[in-house]
This record gives sequence, structure tokens and C-alpha cells, in this order.
Amino acid sequence: MEDVCEGKEFSFPREEKKVLSFWTQIDAFKNQLKLTENCKEYIFYDGPPFATGLPHYGHILAGTIKDIVTRYQTMNGKHVTRRFGWDCHGLPVENEIDRKLNIKRRDQVLEMGIDKYNEECRSIVTRYVEEWEKIITRTGRWIDFTGQNYKDVVDPEIMVTFPVIDDQDNAAFVAWTTTPWTLPSNLGLCVNAKFVYLKVRNNNTAKVYVVAESRLLSLPIDKPKAETAGDTKKVKGAKPENEEDSYQVLEKFNGASLVGKKYEPLFDYFNDFSSVAFRVVADDYVTNDSGTGIVLLLLGENLVVAVDDDGLFTERITHFSGLYVKDADKDIIKAVKAKGRLVKSGSFTHSYPFCWRSDTPLIYRAVPSWFVRVEQLKEKLLENNDKTKWVPKYVKDKRFHNWLENARDWAVSRSRFWGTPLPIWISDDGEEVVVMDSVEKLEKLSGVKVFDLHRHHIDQITIPSSRGHEFGVLRRVEDVFDCWFESGSMPYAYIHYPFENKELFEKNFPGDFVAEGLDQTRGWFYTLMVLSTALFDKPAFKNLVCNGLVLAEDGKKMSKKLKNYPPPLDVIDEYGADAVRLYLINSPVVRAEPLRFKKEGVLGVVKDVFLPWYNAYRFLVQNAKRLEIEIFLATQTLVKDVHEKMDEYRLDTVVPLLLEFLDNLTNMYVRFNRKRLNGRTGKDDCHTALSTLYNVLLTSCKVMTPFTPFFTETLYQNAEPARRTGHPSGPHKCSDRHYQNDRIYGKCVKVLRKAFITVVFHKRKKRGERIEESVKEMKKIIELARNIRNRKSDKRQEQLPLKTPLKEMIVVHSDAEFLDDITGKLKLYVLDERNVRSLVICNDTLKYASLKAVPDYRKLKKMSHQDILRFKETKEVIIANHSLKLIDIKIVRDFKRPDGLKDTEIDAAVDGEVMVILDLREDESLKNEGVAREIVNRIQKLRKKSCLEPTDFVEVYFESLDMDESVVQQVLCSQEQYIREKIGSPLLHSTLMPPYVVIISDESFELKESKFSFKISLARPALKFNEEALLALYSGDVEFVTRLQTYLLSRDHSNLKSEFQAGDGKISVSCIEKLPVVTVVLGEQLHLTVGDYLLSKKST
Repeated sequence: MEDVCEGKEFSFPREEKKVLSFWTQIDAFKNQLKLTENCKEYIFYDGPPFATGLPHYGHILAGTIKDIVTRYQTMNGKHVTRRFGWDCHGLPVENEIDRKLNIKRRDQVLEMGIDKYNEECRSIVTRYVEEWEKIITRTGRWIDFTGQNYKDVVDPEIMVTFPVIDDQDNAAFVAWTTTPWTLPSNLGLCVNAKFVYLKVRNNNTAKVYVVAESRLLSLPIDKPKAETAGDTKKVKGAKPENEEDSYQVLEKFNGASLVGKKYEPLFDYFNDFSSVAFRVVADDYVTNDSGTGIVLLLLGENLVVAVDDDGLFTERITHFSGLYVKDADKDIIKAVKAKGRLVKSGSFTHSYPFCWRSDTPLIYRAVPSWFVRVEQLKEKLLENNDKTKWVPKYVKDKRFHNWLENARDWAVSRSRFWGTPLPIWISDDGEEVVVMDSVEKLEKLSGVKVFDLHRHHIDQITIPSSRGHEFGVLRRVEDVFDCWFESGSMPYAYIHYPFENKELFEKNFPGDFVAEGLDQTRGWFYTLMVLSTALFDKPAFKNLVCNGLVLAEDGKKMSKKLKNYPPPLDVIDEYGADAVRLYLINSPVVRAEPLRFKKEGVLGVVKDVFLPWYNAYRFLVQNAKRLEIEIFLATQTLVKDVHEKMDEYRLDTVVPLLLEFLDNLTNMYVRFNRKRLNGRTGKDDCHTALSTLYNVLLTSCKVMTPFTPFFTETLYQNAEPARRTGHPSGPHKCSDRHYQNDRIYGKCVKVLRKAFITVVFHKRKKRGERIEESVKEMKKIIELARNIRNRKSDKRQEQLPLKTPLKEMIVVHSDAEFLDDITGKLKLYVLDERNVRSLVICNDTLKYASLKAVPDYRKLKKMSHQDILRFKETKEVIIANHSLKLIDIKIVRDFKRPDGLKDTEIDAAVDGEVMVILDLREDESLKNEGVAREIVNRIQKLRKKSCLEPTDFVEVYFESLDMDESVVQQVLCSQEQYIREKIGSPLLHSTLMPPYVVIISDESFELKESKFSFKISLARPALKFNEEALLALYSGDVEFVTRLQTYLLSRDHSNLKSEFQAGDGKISVSCIEKLPVVTVVLGEQLHLTVGDYLLSKKST
């Protein structure tokens, strides 16, 4: 394995770019497809975007979801074709060209020529393909690249009268509108049959109006005109007139009674429709939250259009002909006022729909259309919806179900230019209609070769009437398909079914998986379901993941114009694509809820996930150059749980599993096994610990590949060669998941899920399961002990920091096997983690506790201690003739403090079946141990500050800076063994430091609580000479001894150590000129380190 740097120096984005280059070099995606080409198909449908705009975080989110699922399925032995497509037709493309060519009206297109216009459209449909491919590839997605906008606006609001014909009180309906331009086209009024309506007289003007009772207050207060100057004076203290004073109720009736009543039209543009128009109808869409309860509308089976395709009034509207409808509002209001029909005018701020592309107001206009009879399919649609699985489920059961339940016939035609032409040919008299079901049929009937299915290549093609020459020819209708019809046809259209791939489609339909945003419940998801139901009586897909919207940090829609979000590539280049993927996938947006994108959130993923993960891997690499059951079981659990969540398409629940696993790995296994991993418990034990860590990291790397493909590739490429040289690359390779040995690498997997799990998920035995549960309970014990230390009370004002050692911990649990584990393999972990000297177990759950039933309802208060004990066994108790079961009562244990001890001396915490009790009493030895821990802590921090690796051996010197150093020397003496175990060598007094020692770093510290000051020096290992023994070698010749010392000090320390080991503790020195040959014995003439010298001296 290659060397690795500090976490703070590791650049995730830089490594990702290396991975991208590596994938390109080995053609990873195509090779993956090739390896699985004979495997079972997993059909994925991709909802294509428009290539006329650049991708944003919403696209990255959807792409990540798709990539995770398809990678996972591939790794489970499926063949997953992933082909990127584009929405090439529709309004977005036309809008771009209209803007480019400054086209405002439909006749400009006709004047220009549909052929030229469509070729302009064709020229831009792939404008940003290169940018899309760059960003999508950078996010790690493997794929083959071969709604309305509402704004708050201020509009005019007016109330207009429509006199009721033949009304005895000369009453008038009052209608309210914020679109005065619709008044010239008015042909009817609509009320709600369920509302109560009033006929009221204005007490000041005597005018009689009809409005909904709930909207009476919306009528204006009309004041009488003053007859004399004196009438205009206000009387001091008089109350202002209100609606109740202004209007007298003449009659009350329900809305249904108004249906059929006639009224006088406002304008005479449609008088030729008076026999059927200008009447009242009823519908539930009329609401009482605004207006008057009476709504303007257009009626009639034969549509008469008052507004043309460009939003201009037609010649029929003589007074306003040629005016853009929104510009005509003021003139229309003036005309209404001149007719004496204006009741009220003003301005009104409301939400109005704008075109999301051109940013201009939308105008609702009735146009003739071709429809799909969706209402006839409603029951089948609901049945097919029940056959699908959605994540989250509520979107299917509520939002989508309700949409299907209220489905209306679908207008599939559009009066546009750039799109797929409707394949309908009609005779001039409308009696003969031919629908083309293939190009071959069109060519056969017309005799014309068809090369391009766009209007400018199709419109001129005619077919002769089957009724004879005298009936002329059939011509194609001008409309094109709604582009949603095309996208809804995607599952079969993209493989040219039924003309090609018939077996492939019919064998694999419905598709396995689709994923898009919440807005597609009324878009792509809907059209997929409608067309597949109509054609095949099946849903189009089996599984669907629906994501929410990604918003800017301020909660608004992401806008390039507002620049309210950081560019995706900038964030990826700063933190890495894996971090962006994991941030998005671990957010509410995967549960179809909105996400406010925060750059800081991506940074949080780097800190909380990738750095701990990398550091665990780095620890392995650093210690593997010299490779258990709990962490292995945790790894198996991770594999199993990820499988379960992914099979349920619950992508958002996987990251918490990874976080829990990393916590187990870094804070449990690595932390508790640091001595073993560092080799301080023996070579064999080190090998076992590192082997476990290696396999755990390699397995977790494979499991997480669908989510974080870049980082796992980096780890895998560095770690895998240590196990097996020459193996083809990549954790993403299906082969590495499914092949038991190298001999069958490259052959397709025959066993799917089972094979993947076989690599890492061996059959679990009861013993393993119990140990895993014990580890979970151990973590609970550690957490309870932490809570006790951090707890404050009236008598215990300060928390007990972890550095303060405690005498004893008592663990109370009824499970004897768990207690055996706690006093066995897990004992040292618990004691070390909570800094406690001894661990005592107790299986008598009532020795330190009293039982209580909660919640403490009145009936439960009657339960005696014996009742509670009986309830624990039988899970049921009868109180006051009421049966209470386990779900009704929760049994809790309260700590029962031993007699003679205060709450400052002993304390406890309970969680379920576990009780932890800590002895808080402090003695001198505990204080000394606390100081020793502080000193060790400072040494370790100085090592890290000096950039030393865990395997770098140094000698540590201690110098007291206090006037009286006897106290600290007493502490060091009593804690000598503890300190030596923690730092890996004796702590040396500064007086033992040789004059020739090389100091790496030193620093002074002060322990405020203990009031100790000291200096720590880290030094390279230095030889310690025995002067008397050396003099004896040379018969007392001091010069010879000095020259021997100089020679030995000039030698590389590690090489010198190796020579002594090879010579069984002896070396012969014969290379010093004019000096006799001598044999130097380790431990007699010198020691390799000052620490060895000190230990040797103490042992003798």
C-alpha cells in the first residue's frame, strides 16, 4: 500500500480527478456492462432533461439517486443499461429561438417558414450537451451519453354589474375580476350551487345587487351625495357607516336557484349567441375566499375565439381589435364605467402565473385540441398505481392517487412548430380520418419516402381519399404532440418497439426503476402511467423514488439571475463530488421534502464522514508495514442492513448506517485496539488486529461504492494490491462482488445477491449475534457512565471530567451471558473508555433499584411492588377490573442508594435493562492517576504537533518547573507503569538526558487544577554508555574510550540495533584505526536507549 498523508493534507477533489482519469483509462463503465451482458436485465428509465439549459443541484440529486440504485443493482449481478437522453421538443426550445430571432407573433414564424424555424430549433437542442456531460461525469454518475412560475403582481380589480332580465327589483349580478380583458369575451356567469346568495339594496343609491352571503362585505360602501353644504360636515363622535348599515337584505336563496337566469351582456360582440349565452350556471370551483361568489366564464360547444395566437384581440372585438389583452385593461375599465356598470375599481396584489421560460404573463385561452380519454381509464389507472412501490409511500397514496382519482381527459395536441407531428390525416369535409401507426404505412398510402418526422418534412404530404378521386386528398392536422406524450412513450419508443426489440421489451416490461422530482407526479410519472395503462394495461414501472425540490439557502427557488446558490462545480472542486452526493442523499429531499442547499452542509459531510473514514484507513496503512469478532460482526450488519434498505429503495436511510458503522470502527475498534494495532502487544496480535481492520475497511469500501464511488475507488486501489496482486481494478466491478477466486474472474455471476453477501456475510451464529448485542449494550454502559460524569446536582456543582479516574463501576443487568461478556473481552474497553479502575457486575436487578410503573395514572398508583414484579413476568395485570398489558405500562427502575453514602459519593443512570453505578469517592491514588493521564495527554499532543507517526519511536524527558518537585516526582513514581504503557517507553527525568541527544521538539505545560508546571522534550533514541565498563575494555585508556564512543554515536541507530540483534547482543568493533579489536556487549558497555538503561538499572 502507498504512503498516505495527514487527513488535513488529503484533498478529496484532487483524488477524485485521479479516479476519473483511471476510470477513463480502463473504460470502467463499458467494461462493467460487458461483464454483466449475459446477466438478468434490470430496466431503468431515465427522465431526460432539456439540453438548452445547464444542470443544477436538482439534476445532480436526481442523477445521484439513479446512479446509486443502478450501481447497486449492477453489483448484485444485474445488467443495467444506462442511456442518457434529452428532451429535444417543446416550448423551451421554441422560446430560445423566439428570443434569438425576436419573434413575437405566430405569423412571423409562418412568414419566415416552418422549415427554417424548425432547423433553427434543431440547431440548439444539443447546445449544452458538452457541459452536461462534463458536470454529470464529474459527479461520478456512470451513464451513456451516445412547472409554472408564479409571481406576486399588482393587477386592476373591478366589480361589474350584470342586470338580471325580468327581475322585479331590477337587481344585477355583481362579478369580480382581476383580468378586465376577459370582459369583452364574457358569455356566462357561474355560481356555487351550495352557497347562500343575497339580494341586497344599497340604502344610499337604491341599487340592488346579487352576491354570495359570505362575500357581502366585499361590496363598497356608497355614501349619498350631499344636497347642501351643511350636509358635508361630519358630526363629531359619529360612527362611520358600515356594510350592514349600507345594505338592506331583500331576499336570501341558494345558488342552485340562480341556474338558468338570464342577464344583460356588457358588450354586444356576441349577441349572435344570445339564444344560448348570457345565462347562469353552477360549479363547485367557485370559492368564497375572494370576489363576490360569482365568476365570469366562456360557454358554448362551438368555440368562438376573441383572442388570437399572439394575445391580441380579434376583429370581432371591434373597439379593442389588435390590442394586446393586458394593455387593453385600462380602456376596457373606462368603457365599463361609461356604461354605468362599474361598482368598484382598484388594484389587487395576487399570485399570477408567468411562463417559466420567457418570464411573461400566461393567458388562458380555449383552443381546439385532440384528447386522450383518460377518464375512461381512471379505475385501471388506480389499480395499476397500487401495483407500484413508491419511496416515499405517501406520495403514491396521497398526491399521485388523488391526481389519478381526479384525472381529466388529456389534451395531447399543441399548436406549435417544433415537435412530433400528430400522425392524423383528415379529409376536407372531416368525414375521413386516418391515423398513421408507422412510417411504412404513411409511405405506402402517400407514395412519398419519409426521412424526417418534423412538420416541414411532413405537412406537405397528402394521401388520396379511400372514397374516390372526387373526394380529394387527406391532409395532416397542423398540431404537434404535447412533448409529455413523447416522454411518456419513452419506455418503448427509445428501443423502437414494436418494430424492433420486441422480445426485449415484452420480457422486461414494466421497468424496474424510475426516479425524478416531486413535480413529476403531474408530469412524467403521470404520462408514463396513462400511456402504459392505455396500451398494455400495466404500470410502466415497478419501483419509483421521488425526491423533493432543492432550494437556495434562503428558501427561494435557485436562480441564475439572482445568483442565490453556489455553482455546482465550484462546490465539487472544493469538497468533492462524493461529499455533495452524500449531503444530498442524506437529506429530507430524498423523502420528497424540500432542501435548502447549504455549502456548509457539504463541509459537514467531509468532517463527519470522510475524514473519520480516511483516518481509519490511514491508521491501517501506517501500521500495515510491520494484518476479531466485534467489528467483523458490525461489518456484516452494515452489509445486511444496506442490502435491506436498498432493496426497499430507502436511500436516505443508508448514510446513518454508515455513520454508525464509522463510529464503531473509529471510536470503538481503532481506539480500543490502538496498542494492538501499534504492535505493542506482540507481532502476532498486531497482525490479527490489522488483518481485521483491513478486511473491514475493504468490505465497507465495497458496500458504499454506489454512494461514494470516488473515495471508495481511491481506498480500494491502494488497499486491494496488498491482498491480491494483479487483480483487475475497482470496487464497482460486479466481478469483485461475486467471484470466489481469481480463476473465474471475468465470467458472469450466476448467483446474484447470495454471492455478494458470501464474500463478507458469512452465516451468523448465535454466539456472534450475542456478542454484537453485547457490544451495543457496552456502548450503552459507556454512554450512561458519561452521563453520570456530566451530571450536575445541588450538592455536586461541577462535572467529573473524563481525565479524573474513578474507583469502581457497577453494572447491573439480568442477562448473565451479557455480564460474562462485559467482564471478559469487553471489560478493558469499558474501563479504559470511562477511566475507571475496577468493574463489578451484578445480576440482582433489585439490589440497587426500586421499581415504578409509569405513566403514573390514578389506577397505576394502586400497583404494589409485588404487582409490578408479577406484571414483569406475566406482562398483564388486573387493576380495578381493568386489564393492563405491556403496551399500557412502562416499568422503570429508580436508583436505590446504599445506606451511608451521599449522592456526591455514588450515582447511577438507567437505560432499559442496564443500570450503571459509579463510585465517585476520590483518594490520593486516584488524584495521582488523573495527573498522570494529563501528562500523557500533553505528550501525545506534542507528538502530533511534531508530525510524528504512531510507529516513530522517541524518548520522552520530563523536567519539573516547580520550586518543589517532590510532589510531582511522587506522582510519577506511583504512576510509572501506567505512563510507560501509554507512551510506549519510560518517562525519563531530564537529568538523564545525554549531552549529545538530538531534541525533536519540546514544550512547557501547566496543569491548573493540579498546579504543576513541567517541560516535555521529545528526543531521538540515544545511546547510554557505561563509562567504567568501556574503560575496562581499553585498560583505562580514556582516549580509546572517547574514540569508540564517537564511532558508535556516528552509526545509524536502527542499523546498530540490527547488528546487536544479529550478534545476539554483541558486536565486534575492529574498524577504528590504531585501536585494538573489542567486543561490545549490550547491557554491559552500553544501552541502545536511555530508557533501556533506566529499566536495567531498576531491575538490578
